[in-house]
Amino acid sequence: MALSGEKRPPPPAPATGGTWRKLFLALFVSLSALLYMQIQPPPPKIPGSPGGPPVTATRTRLSDGRYLAYLESGVPKEEANYKIIFVHGFDSCRYDALPISRELAQELGIYLLSFDRPGYGESDPHPARTEKSIALDIAELADNLQLDPKFYLAGFSMGGEIMWSCLKHIPHRLSGVAILGPVGNYWWPGLPANVSRDAWFQQLPQDRWAVWVAHHLQWLTYWWNTQKLFPASSVIAYNPALLSEADKLVIQKFAHRTYMPQIRQQGEHECLHRDMMVGFGSWSWSPLQLEDPFAGGGRRGKVHLWHGAEDLIVPVSLSRYISGELPWVVYHELPTSGHLFPIADGMADAIARSLLLGDDDGGGPQPA
Repeated sequence: MALSGEKRPPPPAPATGGTWRKLFLALFVSLSALLYMQIQPPPPKIPGSPGGPPVTATRTRLSDGRYLAYLESGVPKEEANYKIIFVHGFDSCRYDALPISRELAQELGIYLLSFDRPGYGESDPHPARTEKSIALDIAELADNLQLDPKFYLAGFSMGGEIMWSCLKHIPHRLSGVAILGPVGNYWWPGLPANVSRDAWFQQLPQDRWAVWVAHHLQWLTYWWNTQKLFPASSVIAYNPALLSEADKLVIQKFAHRTYMPQIRQQGEHECLHRDMMVGFGSWSWSPLQLEDPFAGGGRRGKVHLWHGAEDLIVPVSLSRYISGELPWVVYHELPTSGHLFPIADGMADAIARSLLLGDDDGGGPQPA
């Protein structure tokens, strides 16, 4: 009970509409800032920079200042009859070159050049990377190493998709191309809806979501593939469900790579996620619109497309359709092979012979 003459404190004033709006705005800004921090990838750890991994590879400097790390094998380029540049696939590096035997390299005089694609291994990242820029990188790499005006190309998986870009943007530099188990873009212009849909549903559900985000919501790609709320890309996670029976026979060659920590050492975003954003992004053209860059050259079969019929990582149906629409592409479908067929015993030599000599037998050694 209040004493006589004592004044009670006034009750608090009720919150006005303006006060509630300010509180809501403050909460919205705070949550937006928290979300922004969650979806932003960390800066890459650039080789040779403070806090970055050391530079141990041989590298060459491109005209824009970036460095590409590379590896040479086979016969010395000065003595070579054939020069091949190999483009590695997803979650790989320069050491994952096509395993051409020493015997075949000596027999035919093959010089093989492989390199870390931007953001992988010891090659600088390229945040502005496009489907065209990697083709121009390859041409500049060849110039820096003083290769001939023309050279052969081979690319596997995501590197196989890059072969189409090279055929589009640097056809004048190419002597021949081997496209091995290439990733396909479900949104390529001119790709029939039924073909795209059939290939789309051959993926695991979580991969359909990961690819959809990489195409439609690229700004969310990092978060999607690093969050723990639900499954992200099964390819990044090495899900064994993606291995065909043939792949299980050769996976030990691929899984026990002592250099694996080097592949993602700059961070996953500038290698794996950037691959997805470019490979499944919006292209203004498609392989279906390409014309034979070797027309009138005197020898048929300078572009070879290889795919395993049992591939559970990259649907074979896209390769079947594209090769059927491009009569100048020599298609080799391996009936019992999966995605990892290039590292199966004898396959690399069969691929090289086909590319260099035109041995178009339609296949190669098959797993038992």
